[in-house]
Parts: sequence; structure tokens; C-alpha cells
Amino acid sequence: MRILVALGGNALLCRGEPMTAEAQRANVRTASRSLATICPGNEVIVTHGNGPQVGLLSLQGHAYDPGSLFPLDVLGAETEGLIGYMIEQELGNLLPFEVPFATVLTMTEVDRNDPAFDNPTKFIGPVYSEQEADDLEKEKGWTFRQDGNKWRRVVPSPKPKRIFEIRPIEWLLEKGAVVVAAGGGGIPTAYGDDGKLAGVEAVIDKDLCSDLLARELDVDMFVMATDADAVFLDWGTPEARAIRRASPDAMAAHAFPAGSMGPKVAAACNFARLTGKPAVIGALKDLPALVRGETGTTITSAEVGETVYVPEIA
Repeated sequence: MRILVALGGNALLCRGEPMTAEAQRANVRTASRSLATICPGNEVIVTHGNGPQVGLLSLQGHAYDPGSLFPLDVLGAETEGLIGYMIEQELGNLLPFEVPFATVLTMTEVDRNDPAFDNPTKFIGPVYSEQEADDLEKEKGWTFRQDGNKWRRVVPSPKPKRIFEIRPIEWLLEKGAVVVAAGGGGIPTAYGDDGKLAGVEAVIDKDLCSDLLARELDVDMFVMATDADAVFLDWGTPEARAIRRASPDAMAAHAFPAGSMGPKVAAACNFARLTGKPAVIGALKDLPALVRGETGTTITSAEVGETVYVPEIA
């Protein structure tokens, strides 16, 4: 079976953790233990987020020389290599030596006229207090929005149109490689008026890009691994209940937070609606059971009737 696993941000750096190589390595090691359980007998593609890492690199660059900051597309490329290296190494320590690994620097095309460039929404970097965010906004000219009870920098997040490295990713999968690709939604690029491809100042949503990659690679299952057991309705209230199975149309009848579960549900629904195959959202620690359909939230166009809830894990 061909499976695409999208690692949520908490699989790489938990909220509030220090943004150190050691902390990230420890989280990648934990994620790799789950990934290793599904690699034998399957073709596996791994995608991942990069918001904290891009934000950290930007801060480091600003500390070095505010007048010559590297653009976000270059920082995105750096994080693809950084995170891919750690995933390859930690997975390689768990799987047989004969299993090949490859991290593909992946460029994703976006539209320069996407309205997202006028409305930054994508969180990157660490969290700040409101006063710290105000100070940084004045000092650096960055845009901040509230994220829970903290504040984070936001940048444009245009929709992905095309993934350029589909063919080499396909070739690697056919040779039995575990492939890490489209990290952080891919490196944002767009064609200019001169017809030439160049990077743009943006960070693409990882879940939407993972949906596009999953469809282009014709995967059998699209898994979004997070720190939540499932998708919940009325999260944080006494009435909270987990969704066990639902159709895309049933999920569309509900609203989910734009900063957390919303993009995952949208990506899962789009994949299920367009392919007829299952998309699953659930806890990374339960990855084998997610693939078997025993836990998490499964969204599939084959689901009919009432949405199935699991109140006992709410």
C-alpha cells in the first residue's frame, strides 16, 4: 500500500519547547518510532511542517544582519534539508540497512496574484507575549496575530498549484525508498512576467500541499499525524465528542479552528472527495492503528448515513 504521512508541527517541536537541535532531534526520534512500524511492506512518503524552524532561521538572520535577510523560500529550502536529514537518520537507525531513504528538495508553484499575499495568516516562529510582539512589529516590520493566549508572526500562505518534483519522487518510491518530500508545504515559487521561475515570500500550508502530493502520487491512504486522538466537535467543552467516521459532506457541515484542525479537515475532505480513498486524522503515537482504521477520524466518500462519534474518548 502507498501511504503518505503528514507529520504535524508537534511531531517536530512541541509548543513552548526550546527551539534547539536537541529538542527537535528528540521529537523526530519519537516520530520515527511510529513511522518505522508502517514502513515494512508499504511505500511511504513523509511530509512535515516547518513553521517554527523557518521563524527561527529568520530571527537568527535578523540578529546577524537585518539588512540582508535570506528570503522565506531559501529558508524553506534550508528547513527541508535540516528536517529531512534528521528523519532519514532516526528512521535509518530503526529500519534495516538495506532500506533506502531520500529527502527531495521540493518546489511548489503558487500564483503571484493569490489574495493570500494581501492577508498573511500562516504562523511561523516562536510564541511571544503581546508586548514582545508589539516591540518586534515596530522593530522588524513583521505582522503578528494571536495564537491561543500568545502571539506569533504571520506570513502569506498561498494555495499550492503544482509540485515540480513529482517524477523523481515517483521513481524513488518505485525503487523502494522511503521519501521525505514537500516539507513545510514545499519551497514557494512562482513564474514572473518574464516566464522564469523564482522564489516568493510565503510559507505554503503543509496540509494542503500534502493533499496535492497525495493525489498526484495516487496514494492509497493519506494520514495526518498530530498530537490529537481524533477530530473533535465542541473541543474544550463538556460536550466534546470525537468523530470516528464521516463523509466529506458531513465534515463540511461543521467549522473547525483555522489555526489548527481546520486545514487538516479541509485537506482530508478534498482528498477523500476527489479520490474516493480514505484520509485519516489522529495521534502520531497510534499510527499503525490509524492505518488499520482502528482509531482516529477516517474521512471517506464511501461513508454514508450519520456521522459516527466516539464519546468515550472525548
